[in-house]
Amino acid sequence: MKLGMLTACLPDQPLEQIAAWAAGQGYEALEVAAWPAVGDRPFTASHLDVSSFGEREADSTRALFDRHGLTLSSLAFYDNNLHPDPGERKAVNDHVAACIDAAALLGCPTVGTFVGRHPGRTVAENLRDAEEIFPPLVERAGEHGVKLIVENCVMEGWHPDGYPGNLAYSPELWEWMFSLGLYLNYDPSHLLWMGIDPVEALRPYVDRIPHAQAKDIQLFPQRRHHYGWPGKAVVREDPFDVGWWRYRVPGLGDVDWRRVVDTLYEGGFDGVLSVEHEDPVWGGTEDRIHTGLQVAHRTLRPLIVA
Repeated sequence: MKLGMLTACLPDQPLEQIAAWAAGQGYEALEVAAWPAVGDRPFTASHLDVSSFGEREADSTRALFDRHGLTLSSLAFYDNNLHPDPGERKAVNDHVAACIDAAALLGCPTVGTFVGRHPGRTVAENLRDAEEIFPPLVERAGEHGVKLIVENCVMEGWHPDGYPGNLAYSPELWEWMFSLGLYLNYDPSHLLWMGIDPVEALRPYVDRIPHAQAKDIQLFPQRRHHYGWPGKAVVREDPFDVGWWRYRVPGLGDVDWRRVVDTLYEGGFDGVLSVEHEDPVWGGTEDRIHTGLQVAHRTLRPLIVA
């Protein structure tokens, strides 16, 4: 197992700068953000332009990673593959395909995305749509020796009522995903607030997890008594502000990382555990983000066998 980080938390820094800093701090791998360079949505970045990616770009990227002794663990493009607008949906699907092609050129083992959801259709209808969209992408990935992984983020902010906006949030849905040839990019933080034990959920599926993310979560149960499990309903200016929990860097929340890492080892996981920094306390400036990443490293490094 190696300890890495997702580059999306530093959207304004070039990949060269992130790689140099990460290697200097003892990180061993990077999960590289590969969103299209459009808009300024939070927690997205464009550190690789996969839309115009060829052998020359692949050579220079591999040289960058070799220079800093880093592993490229995954290309990250977490967007809504079931977007309700047909044009947007196709653009997302096509960009996943471009990420797969770029990963193949780079020798990168995985590409990460979301299932997503059309909020105007039932869960069952969405699953049937996904069963048409994903098999060609899975086949393309397989032909290139790449695994298509889905993070279990709930993406409640994508739904107008705060319900799950990414149909990958539970082990039941994971089993459905696996039947399509998809893999899981396991993140324990999303399970805790849903009432799912991250370790018990993880244990049966380690062999379908080629990559994992390390994000923590801080729960405020007393606030849940006020809002209820779905979160704020009357005033919710930020669609992702549920009101009774917040993400933290590993070590500052409620995830038991000793048990999580031990369970990954027990199940034979030998991939990258990638820190995903979305901590509002250690955010806002690059210096504070760096500090958050250092806290995460100090928390997780002792748990990973060198």
